[in-house]
Formats: sequence, C-alpha cells, structure tokens
Amino acid sequence: MNNRRRLTGFVVSNKMQKTVVVDVTRTYRHRLYKKVLTDHTRFQAHDELDCQVGDQVRIVESRPISRHKRWVVEEILRSEASARGVDELEEVE
Repeated sequence: MNNRRRLTGFVVSNKMQKTVVVDVTRTYRHRLYKKVLTDHTRFQAHDELDCQVGDQVRIVESRPISRHKRWVVEEILRSEASARGVDELEEVE
C-alpha cells in the first residue's frame, strides 16, 4: 500500500457522471469538555465502479481530477442492494 489517506463513508448522491458524493462521519472527543462529538464531511469522489446511493465505499486520495474532486472510489465495501437482501429485491420487481 501507499501513504495516501483512505476514508470510509456512504454514497449520498450519484447524479453526476462518474462522480459521487461521499459522506464521511468522524467521531471524536472534545479536548476540554470530553463530550463525544460527531462530524460529517462530504467529499466528491471519482467513480468508475458505478456506485449507488446508500453504498458504503472506501475512497482514497488522488491528484486533483477537477475543481472539487481529489478523491477516487477505491472499493465498494457494502452495496445497498446486498444490504437489503435478495428477497426484498424480488418483491420490488
């Protein structure tokens, strides 16, 4: 592996061509007050794997691809269709 940062998040939008918006959640403890806080960051990532909304993906840092894209979808960890199960998909069709 290389030294590039890798983050895990959920796809919240795939309405662009070859671009998805990934929401990465970070949980940390406040230094002074010790309260557990949750922070959300949205990244635009290059998508060659055809991700769907709700998929859990791993994104990796890359060179600048466009004005806002500095991340690439490396792997789909869990697909939304597989998370719901095959039975629900058959009922929908």
